[in-house]
Amino acid sequence: QVQLVESGGGLVQAGGSLRLSCAASGNIVSIDRMGWYRQAPGEQRELVASITGGGTINYADSVKGRFTISRDNAQNTGYLQMNTLKPEDTAVYYCVAEIRRAFGPVQRYWGQGTQVTVSS
Repeated sequence: QVQLVESGGGLVQAGGSLRLSCAASGNIVSIDRMGWYRQAPGEQRELVASITGGGTINYADSVKGRFTISRDNAQNTGYLQMNTLKPEDTAVYYCVAEIRRAFGPVQRYWGQGTQVTVSS
């Protein structure tokens, strides 16, 4: 089966940085769109950033200028570099990827989530 494994979350102080990774493995032909969502307790899941297979990138206004999304297609891995972190960035971050398989439909897969906590 296809799975997405996230890493890189943790506890940092305001102004610090973290780099999240999302490694996809399994029966993968290619990965189309990739993205990162986050969800704080009691709040809706929010799209933070996305990147298409062609490299088109979108960011939420709240993270523009601070976060950078990227991908390494050869490694089937996506990244989210988070700089100048703020307490309001505290959330569980989920990666998502639309994955093309050899003999099945394109499906959306979710990572397990990784906690990012920013202290003030």
